[in-house]
Amino acid sequence: MKLSEELIYRGMMAQHTLGDVANLDKKKHKFYFGADPSDSSMTIGNLAALMMCKVFIRHGYEPTLLVGGGTGRIGDPKMDKARPVKSLAEIEQNVQGIKSQFTRIMGADIRVVNNNDWLDKLGFYEFQNEVGQYFSMTQLMDRDFVKARTGEGGTGLSAAEFSYSLLQGYDFWYLYKKFGIDLQLCGVDQIGNVMSGIHLISKKEGKQAHVWSCPLILDTSGKKFGKSEGNAIWLDAGRTSVFDFYQFWLNVDDAGVENYLKIYTEITPAEIDEIVKLHDKNPAARGAQKALALGVAEVVHGREAAVNAAHITNVLFNSGDIRELSREGLKLLSETIPAVKVGATVVEALVSAKLANSNGEALRLIRGGGVSVNGAKIGEDYKISELSLVKKGKNSFVLVK
Repeated sequence: MKLSEELIYRGMMAQHTLGDVANLDKKKHKFYFGADPSDSSMTIGNLAALMMCKVFIRHGYEPTLLVGGGTGRIGDPKMDKARPVKSLAEIEQNVQGIKSQFTRIMGADIRVVNNNDWLDKLGFYEFQNEVGQYFSMTQLMDRDFVKARTGEGGTGLSAAEFSYSLLQGYDFWYLYKKFGIDLQLCGVDQIGNVMSGIHLISKKEGKQAHVWSCPLILDTSGKKFGKSEGNAIWLDAGRTSVFDFYQFWLNVDDAGVENYLKIYTEITPAEIDEIVKLHDKNPAARGAQKALALGVAEVVHGREAAVNAAHITNVLFNSGDIRELSREGLKLLSETIPAVKVGATVVEALVSAKLANSNGEALRLIRGGGVSVNGAKIGEDYKISELSLVKKGKNSFVLVK
């Protein structure tokens, strides 16, 4: 499968400047993708674009990843209001967090740059001469975010925010000059900013640069994917645990699972088609969701963590044996559910984990058949002398270790 064919298959094509998409197969460009350090972690929204970058890399394109430590001092303008200004210390912390995720997900040998390295040296007059003179106000006022913020009912736009797309344009030109990069990959919402770079390269160098964008990922209800509950799904295990990350993907609906498999995993198209075919024959087995959860968790957190999350899910919700978990699996489980030490009674475990408000309530739960230990219902309290999983009802657990 050619690059253009795979991008279309995976739903990774929105706006672009390449004319015929088959042009992607004729010349291997050097490309870059950038992330704004608005937080110390990226989300699954950013991950969609990173997975698109991985497709380009697999087809022989040379990548550069950029963290906007310089443009982050202003912040990518929002359509509705200004972003809070961050301190230099917070920006640097965010830059380091994103750099770490870039290398973990994309590979340790990937080139990662910080635009603060050159923007910090760019003086006001140099900026005006190198960038400002090449843009007309009419051209800039036509940008969607400028119209939204300055039109009737708009919240207003600062001069700093107004200059953001010019700085991003300078980034593209700088990388073109330094590394020969002539293609920027981005989410479709960044097209306006990217066009500044294409325009600047054309004016200053007389050369044609290009952009390729992926669409905004929406869930089956039309909401921004991963934020339907108001909480972002982070790529940092400290913000969204590996187990919760795995569970998020495991619980996506049938209507969206095929698209998510194509966008968020490195599973081959032929394998995806087979997974979907088997899933359609027996949706209740949730085979597609299991493949998706394992595949995305492996990309973001590594193979071992992904397998451990799958094993923990089997132990908690199916008939898996807790004694078969690896040391790392037990560690992940103890970070996921409450834990007490071996030697506690079942009643003590339930109360300690706040699954019962008192010893009496815990004992009533046990005698009423609402508690199991290692998958077996119990009728009386007793001391637990080995590694065990205490379960109350269907979804409440205590690890005894």
